[in-house]
Amino acid sequence: MWNEGPMIWTSDVLILLTSVGIIGVLTHFKKWKWLWDEWLTTVDHKKIGIMYLIAALLMMFRGGVDALLMRTQLAVPNNHLLTAEHYDQIFTTHGTIMILFMAMPFIFAMFNIVVPLQIGARDVAFPYLNAISFWLFFFAALLFNLSFVFGGSPDAGWVSYPPLTELGFDKGPGENFYLLAVQITGIGSIGTGINFLATIFKMRAPGMKLMKMPLFTWSVVAASIVIIAAFPALAIALALLLLDRVFGTHFFTMLHGGDPMMFVNLFWIWGHPEVYIVILPAFGIFSEVVATFSKKRIFGYSSMVASLLLISVISYFVWAHHFFTMGAGANVNTFFAVASMMVAIPTGVKVFNWLFTMYRGRVTMSLPMWWTASFVLNFLMGGATGVMLAVAPADYQYHNSYFLIAHFHQTLIGGTVYGLLAGMYYWWPKMFGFKLDKKLGMWAMVLFNIGFYVCFMPQYALGFMGMQRRMYTYPAGMGWGTLNFISTIGAYLMGLGFLFIVIEVIYSIKYGERDLTGDPWNGRTLEWSLPSPAPHYNFAVIPTVTERDYWWELKENNRTHELRPKAETLKSIEMPKNSARPFLMGVAFFFAGFGFVFHWLILGFAALAIVAAIMIHRALEVHDEYAVPVDEILETEAATGRL
Repeated sequence: MWNEGPMIWTSDVLILLTSVGIIGVLTHFKKWKWLWDEWLTTVDHKKIGIMYLIAALLMMFRGGVDALLMRTQLAVPNNHLLTAEHYDQIFTTHGTIMILFMAMPFIFAMFNIVVPLQIGARDVAFPYLNAISFWLFFFAALLFNLSFVFGGSPDAGWVSYPPLTELGFDKGPGENFYLLAVQITGIGSIGTGINFLATIFKMRAPGMKLMKMPLFTWSVVAASIVIIAAFPALAIALALLLLDRVFGTHFFTMLHGGDPMMFVNLFWIWGHPEVYIVILPAFGIFSEVVATFSKKRIFGYSSMVASLLLISVISYFVWAHHFFTMGAGANVNTFFAVASMMVAIPTGVKVFNWLFTMYRGRVTMSLPMWWTASFVLNFLMGGATGVMLAVAPADYQYHNSYFLIAHFHQTLIGGTVYGLLAGMYYWWPKMFGFKLDKKLGMWAMVLFNIGFYVCFMPQYALGFMGMQRRMYTYPAGMGWGTLNFISTIGAYLMGLGFLFIVIEVIYSIKYGERDLTGDPWNGRTLEWSLPSPAPHYNFAVIPTVTERDYWWELKENNRTHELRPKAETLKSIEMPKNSARPFLMGVAFFFAGFGFVFHWLILGFAALAIVAAIMIHRALEVHDEYAVPVDEILETEAATGRL
């Protein structure tokens, strides 16, 4: 860390000052016990969802700063603001953070905040596992971000291809940070996929048959299936590469009989489905937002469900299009080209269904709806350029060019990030009990949107002009300077849009419109039948569902009283106890990862032994629930005006 230069030293000082400030504030206001009891040891899915959301926004800031540094470096030819090595590190951390430490926790935030409320459940199927998944993600993110403080960041790209990442070519600890951090958060992701699939299939309210489930819940089913099937492939690839680096095996070393192409295959067997893991929940969010703000049932519900599930299946047959140019042969390329193009069919079905839902609907343009409407145009362009990339002969021209950069940013930002922001605005009142300020939100949306097009449209042209991705700098005579400069202006506009979101949140905490109804958007699904924020037990009485969009149907027929609890029928509710073990397990995984990063095997194995001890202790636990007494339920429900 002493040789990293002034940029890293400044970052280190800022991190130190921020940490000291947080510790000082918690100590001054005597909030350590509150922090431990209410948050660090919680197993409440709603609080875990909020912690995922905060972490995702922080990681969006970190990944965004990386993006601004890259765009500043490329704004003019022959720029040497960053060294080549530092540029490599930044594009590696930017990609890894945005996919695995921003998009993934953001979708898990939505899973946790919405799904149990939407299906009429009191919690997830495995609350304890849910807390473990969060803390594995949190400490993995901490481990990954510590890399630029201790030893240097990874610098081989977020794909981490060998032989670049084998010990012979990359001796520093940066790559180890990547492998361990991604492995740890991946374990947590698999746990979340299993948890929510079990929750949706086993804990739905009576009467909520599969074809009566809200579309967001269906999108979580589809995403969870892909998580469970795809993440083990990544875990195997990372584990084998780590064995190569730490224990001297040669799974991917060609001179010793290994095959680096095996890593590439394993990585993309996970890597391309990962795109759908993060975008399928966004499709579910758009469906909820469009139906609510059009005041209509979603058009083509059955086809929407079918298209979500179809995408989750087709996603496994597209991975080889990432290496069309590596000599797989015409037949293989043709198969994966056709499979890649087929994804456009179910995706197109959904776009038409959203448009038909809006058609002749009573559309209200609130912030969630603005983000949704902005997404449609973005995604049409992203989808069309995706089909262009799926054409194998044409891909020989586009491959690794800035055309590809423009395409996947248009898809992932225009699809996933827009969808998650729409979801954040939509369910914010349910999380915190107040709306975000619309005026500031509009400024954020407009600046981000304009910046988005100014940033990425020039990159399509740069790709056609021959500019390759991962370029550190370029000579003046290439004719790329003007377009790169425009693209950089767009990136800063997007950064300004994000800054407005931060200001909007801070402003709204004090001045935001309070939600006293529990249903500020005139919603359709069960979560809007509860007060905002929902009680920790969610439903005082589990509802019996008879219709799709049950809450909307009750409102239309003046029957909302049917979902209000009655004092004489209330019973005590069994809820899971808070536990320190998930947090401690995350700490132990962190030290295990830190030990293996620096080849301190004693520390690594000792920390894993602590993980095993915690698991055994948990297995022997008998009383892990407590009863919420009727009096407490009566008091809570009366305070919200529901009794």
